[in-house]
Amino acid sequence: MQKTSRFVAALAIAAMTLTAFAAPASAAKKTEFKFAWSIYAGWMPWGWAADQGIVKKWADKYGIKIDVVQFNDYVESINQYTAGAYDGVVATNMDALAIPAVGGVDTTALIVGDFSNGNDAIILKGKTKLPDLIGQKVNLVELSVSHYLMARALQSIGKSEKDVTVVNTSDADMVAAWKTKDVTSVVTWNPLVAEILADKNAHKVFDSSQIPGEIMDLSVVNTQTLKDNPNFGRALTGAWYETMTIMSSDTPEGKAAREAMGKASGTDLAGYDAQLATTRMFYTPKEATSFTMGASIYKTMDLVRTFLFSHGLLGQGAASADVVGIAFPDGKVLGDKNNVKFRFTAAYMNEAAKAK
Repeated sequence: MQKTSRFVAALAIAAMTLTAFAAPASAAKKTEFKFAWSIYAGWMPWGWAADQGIVKKWADKYGIKIDVVQFNDYVESINQYTAGAYDGVVATNMDALAIPAVGGVDTTALIVGDFSNGNDAIILKGKTKLPDLIGQKVNLVELSVSHYLMARALQSIGKSEKDVTVVNTSDADMVAAWKTKDVTSVVTWNPLVAEILADKNAHKVFDSSQIPGEIMDLSVVNTQTLKDNPNFGRALTGAWYETMTIMSSDTPEGKAAREAMGKASGTDLAGYDAQLATTRMFYTPKEATSFTMGASIYKTMDLVRTFLFSHGLLGQGAASADVVGIAFPDGKVLGDKNNVKFRFTAAYMNEAAKAK
């Protein structure tokens, strides 16, 4: 079974402590870079692109070297990036804000790869409607995208987290917990969702397709490193979209690519394709640019920062959700304009689109 861990900020405080004495990735002209990735449907292309020599091809084009490193622990990969050991990392939009940005590392979302479009879900045992969640103990990975999904679902019916009891449960233990008599509701992500829904008493009552675009999967890089080394961004973007073209093609090569990605993530071609079906992949740079330039991303990040602030994840002593500035491609800034630490750019994706 694929092991995925899209945690946020359960370790954000640890990351902030770490960055108190750690420098960001070396911000200067250089030729060697390190990029970290971890297993999740939307991030499997990085491992395949590295294995196939696609990353090397694009790095060679710009006279640089990019070492693509797989982490089995998603949070640890973000912590290592935050500490300056890596120049880039894969992360959700919530995690990128909560850990490196809050930790003081100016971070840029170089590639908006996809958003969850059904991969994350609320499942009830023996009940069939979202209002049935009220009053229940809800098993989920606390302070993760699952926690955020539940909060948004409750908002949709005029309720809040005080109307349920959160039971912090590791993703590794979620399926086993579901099988116990006492667990009646869970919030989790694929492939765990699919495994739990195989139970005839399991009923999906809300999923991420009902909050489209809010749980984004990104490839982020250190802002200063990108500024000093734009070819690092060009090489990553070029490699990513070459891989997207291959894996999305209705060809033997495309099928083989997806099959290899599925195998690397602990499933098969059918299992991986099923996960992709509930992931809104942006296979072309034009699609990704359009989404990143759209108005919805501003609203989404306002919702995300509000959630993080309400759970004390924007730093000790944060007076409001405005403490960290978030910049957008159109020049707008959400929060403190003098403390912008998280940025969305469409520049490199747009450059890739024009090169097509």
